[in-house]
Amino acid sequence: MASSGISSAPASSVADRYDVFLSFQGEDAQNQFISHLYMALAEKGIKTFKDDKMLDKGAAISPALFEAIGKSRFCIVVISKGYASSPWCLDELKKITDTKTGTVFPVFYNIDPYEVRKQTGSFGKAFSELEKNFYGDMEKVQGWRSALTNVGNMSGWVAANYRDEALLVDDIVLHILKKLNGIEGGLDSCAKEVDNQ
Repeated sequence: MASSGISSAPASSVADRYDVFLSFQGEDAQNQFISHLYMALAEKGIKTFKDDKMLDKGAAISPALFEAIGKSRFCIVVISKGYASSPWCLDELKKITDTKTGTVFPVFYNIDPYEVRKQTGSFGKAFSELEKNFYGDMEKVQGWRSALTNVGNMSGWVAANYRDEALLVDDIVLHILKKLNGIEGGLDSCAKEVDNQ
């Protein structure tokens, strides 16, 4: 069952367990979608970890964030074009895909899952620009590539398929609630329920 309370905890203080770890690109935090999703989860008592700190490009992911990922039952990864240009996000994604098999739910926000899976289009271009900065660490780049391919192959939500972002947020929250309450069902069944409400 979901626990009550909001947690927009700084990465340095991870003590509790979380229902959801919310991964997103820092500049996307300015986007109202992240705020709406976070608040909708909180309103349903879903304890969500969201790191609000703006981080320097190239900064290493903190051990506290890795700890928060480990202490979360589910991870919602909001992938946008900016996600591909952030080494921080890609390190986070690699940790998530390496350790949270079956509990990762991607949201493809203004990006096609194919572009994420194959690193093509505008997403691929952003990733290629980042890759140039890590030419000496191809093992890291390959790990990121693998994580992107994995998440691009996962069942998730494509924001462009929704006529209204509120419906997308409702769909995500409903899916997480069902998972927390032990009701198994695919994303398609959750989407149909939201559309019928």
